[in-house]
Amino acid sequence: MRVLKFGGTSLATAEKFNRAADIITHNICHSDVSVVLSAPANITNGLVSVIKNTILHGEAESQVFEIKSIFNRLFDGLGEMEGTFDKALLYLELDKILNQLMLYIQGIKLFGLCPNNIYARIISKGERLSIITMSVLLKARGYSTFIIDPVHYLLAKGDYLEAMVDIEVSSVNFRREPIPRKHIGLMPGFIAANEQGELVTLGRNGSDYSAAVLAACVRAECCEIWTDVDGVYSCDPRLVPDANLLSSLSYQEAMELSYFGAKVLHPKTILPISRFHIPCLIKNTNNPQGAGTLISNDGGEDNLAVKGITTLNKLCMVNVSGPGMKGMVGMASRVFSAMSIDGISVVLITQSSSEYSISFCIEANDKQVTQSLLQDNFELELKDGLLEPVEYIDDVAIVSLVGDAMRTEKGVASRFFTSLAEVNINIVAIAQGSSERSISAVIPNDKVSEAVKACHENLFNSNHYLDAFIIGVGGVGSELLEQMKRQQAKLADQGIVIRVCGLANSRGMLLDSKGIDLNFWRDALVNADEPFSFPRMMRLVQQNHIINPILIDCTSDQVIANQYVDFLSSGFHVVTPNKKANTTSMEYYQQLRNAARRRRRKFMYDTTVGAGLPVIENLQNLIAAGDELVKFTGILSGSLSHIFGKLDEGKSFSEATITVRESGFTEPDPRDDLSGIDVARKLLILAREAGMHLELEDVKIEPALPPNFDVSGDVDSFMSKLPEADAYFEKLARDARSEGRVLRYIGKIEHGLCSVNIQSVDVDDPMFRIKEGENALAFYSRYYQPIPLVLCGYGAGTQVTAAGVFADLMRTLGWKLGV
Repeated sequence: MRVLKFGGTSLATAEKFNRAADIITHNICHSDVSVVLSAPANITNGLVSVIKNTILHGEAESQVFEIKSIFNRLFDGLGEMEGTFDKALLYLELDKILNQLMLYIQGIKLFGLCPNNIYARIISKGERLSIITMSVLLKARGYSTFIIDPVHYLLAKGDYLEAMVDIEVSSVNFRREPIPRKHIGLMPGFIAANEQGELVTLGRNGSDYSAAVLAACVRAECCEIWTDVDGVYSCDPRLVPDANLLSSLSYQEAMELSYFGAKVLHPKTILPISRFHIPCLIKNTNNPQGAGTLISNDGGEDNLAVKGITTLNKLCMVNVSGPGMKGMVGMASRVFSAMSIDGISVVLITQSSSEYSISFCIEANDKQVTQSLLQDNFELELKDGLLEPVEYIDDVAIVSLVGDAMRTEKGVASRFFTSLAEVNINIVAIAQGSSERSISAVIPNDKVSEAVKACHENLFNSNHYLDAFIIGVGGVGSELLEQMKRQQAKLADQGIVIRVCGLANSRGMLLDSKGIDLNFWRDALVNADEPFSFPRMMRLVQQNHIINPILIDCTSDQVIANQYVDFLSSGFHVVTPNKKANTTSMEYYQQLRNAARRRRRKFMYDTTVGAGLPVIENLQNLIAAGDELVKFTGILSGSLSHIFGKLDEGKSFSEATITVRESGFTEPDPRDDLSGIDVARKLLILAREAGMHLELEDVKIEPALPPNFDVSGDVDSFMSKLPEADAYFEKLARDARSEGRVLRYIGKIEHGLCSVNIQSVDVDDPMFRIKEGENALAFYSRYYQPIPLVLCGYGAGTQVTAAGVFADLMRTLGWKLGV
């Protein structure tokens, strides 16, 4: 025999009820079938509301009317689907049950309360109506049914609202009065009887438990739980859309997952089926052909060390500590005996190795009772100072990893705690069972979503999300967006998803937590009228629990650069080609690094020097390896590399500048390049990376212009005056050529000093052949001399700069991938 159980969401409408009947009749072709049904969705909650409203307001007409309407719609819909469906019989049953309900309401009104035995009778009426409805539907299809009355068959012990079934006695009842062959057994879930023959209910997820009990009593070959999801997932798919559907779980794994908050099954549902080794299959009524999740003795072949991540929310942590704890026999026993007095459920326990303290988690609703219990039971110890005042930490949650294979897999705990650290989650307490099947961390309740997302990305073969917020969509920013669009499919094949969640320019800001469509970003941004606002961006990140936000600043704006510390402190990685942040005060330079280190965020700025060349990364690697910069020379401006290369060809300085400007290789105002300040900023960044504490004013700058050249006026007037510089440069170039040299605009670091000026270099100098927009950087160090480490290549242009920014963006995955 197979036992099938259908939950309330699987019976919510006539269409769903009819689909459940299809599944039942399909199974009857293969083996005997018994079915356990919940009440249709919203019925049990409606019955609870009937009781509450009667007690509080003396009436519950609207709640009763809504219950009647749900069943009327169900009966009418089934009648339209099945021509011989006996609606009249069901309306009589509904009227009979509602009349009984009205009598109970009168009694509750009269006494002003609802005893638990009456409460149990009222809230179980939905299940009984489900069974009668399914019986009528199956008979209309030509099948014989047998109503299994749980009050007659199932003996339970406990109170009226949370009883446990005695499997041995109940099994005897089924052997004495077995379900007739060739009949579909139909049993209402959630119900049993106590030793006095009174109806009792089985508590939370009682219908699942009923199905497990029925399967155990009749020694079924399988118990199937039909619900509205495809099975058990590696975590809540509402938090992680790409959560894995698990094909199989062991009984022990299912028990741990359900105990720590997984909603598919309750721990007590596992007990009867595991005891008799009955496989349990979780299936989706809306997808009957799906494989589902099989729970059995064998954990299956998923080859996963961690099967699931689950959470328990809205808890309070209690810390009992003091000198009297150490060596005092029975302290732990007294603490937990005190808890059991009023039935306080302890969710998690951890104790310090020094025995100085013991900590445990309880439901937040139990805090007040717990305070009274501990105060009363340890009044003398607290008064004498043997115990410190009991500490209560509110608003905490438990995140747990579960998996049978965790005991043999190395590094699971490390990856777990690293994942929490990545999203800046403070761990309040840690607990691991001796079976090593689960490991749990107590964390702030408002960090649960971030914790689950981070752990799933690092522990499962899950997508890794890079959520980018791009400020500045000019040349570099727009090219970066195009490169992202081209790479999306290729990166997706590697499990990397880039979502551009924010775009901003000087006119407006566009935000979308699900990602802006990169095919239409220009039109969308044109219509955006909300100005850039960091608090607004931060709210989006917090509300949507984005765990890896990255701020990409493609502007040269000082105001934006001044906010980098705020971005880093708020949990953003920062990626930028903007040189302003790293070249303001040395104090701010240190604040940036401290903020990144403190929040475990990455500050990536490789494109501030050399555009797409890996300059900063290589220099940092040298310094980290114990090398020391002795001297540096370099051509650090692509536009000036172009201009001075044209002088080699015999062009005048003004012609060279005009040609390079018209080709788009200078700034719109060439004075920004010719002033040398841009090169000076790059040189200062390199000097600071090498450990020098210098300010921008410490860099000696000689512009790429004749001394005292008039740079006043607008761009056009400056360009008209530029031929006045030709004679100066013609003489410099001629003198250089006479010595076999060429002119280059070079930044230099030596003896702790930085300078930027025009120099003539010979054929042996690494800068001699650098032109056409190339950059070249020669590092002379303890390890690299007399032959320097030279990096050269294009150091300007929107494409290479955007590619460098893209590379820095990808390197923010380093925290997540453990590289």
